[in-house]
Amino acid sequence: MAKIAKRTAAAQKAFEGKTLISVEEAVALIKSTASAKFDETLEIAMNLGVDPRHADQMVRGVVALPNGTGKTVRVAVFARAAKADEAKAAGADIVGAEDLMETILSGKIEFDRCIATPDMMPLVGRLGKVLGPRNLMPNPKVGTVTMDVKAAVEAAKGGEVQFKVEKAGVIHAGIGKVSFSDEKLAQNVRAFVDAVSKAKPSGAKGAYLKKVSLSSTMGPGVSLDLASATAN
Repeated sequence: MAKIAKRTAAAQKAFEGKTLISVEEAVALIKSTASAKFDETLEIAMNLGVDPRHADQMVRGVVALPNGTGKTVRVAVFARAAKADEAKAAGADIVGAEDLMETILSGKIEFDRCIATPDMMPLVGRLGKVLGPRNLMPNPKVGTVTMDVKAAVEAAKGGEVQFKVEKAGVIHAGIGKVSFSDEKLAQNVRAFVDAVSKAKPSGAKGAYLKKVSLSSTMGPGVSLDLASATAN
């Protein structure tokens, strides 16, 4: 049997008997047990009452967290001429057209968010098999296919988080760093839960929000009281 590290054992003991607790209690517990040598991410997992195999039960969207994610987001933009200049001025890390397409096809993907102007989509469409599985394909539904390149780049850099339900009906995302204050993390949790709640699809039947859990990158998880998680 594998030996459990002292740090892990201590964290597991602290979490014993803790279930369906308030957002504030969960955040405080996670922060007190996060002892990795790096600034761990606060991660949220939401179990939804949907079957994403059906188009009318797909859940996806975007949320601008009030306190950002604490993560440096690398942004690539497909644009030409004035819009390319606009993207660079807004802080985009990579801007291009055919040259950017060739770079991606070569296997070099050094960005976390991809934005494109509408006229570039015939070009970007060729990258569906590469960008799609990585959830990097620009999509107008989440604001990454747009003529307002400046706003899209600034939103991505400012802590905007995209979400999309997985096959098992679960949404997972990083929503801050444990070094954030308890209040800022609690605000981010509720903002994310609110955004997913508002994205409830027309085909969802019965209970939509089934379970919400929080954890740190290296720590155990704890389930939240849904009333606390949805309180605004």
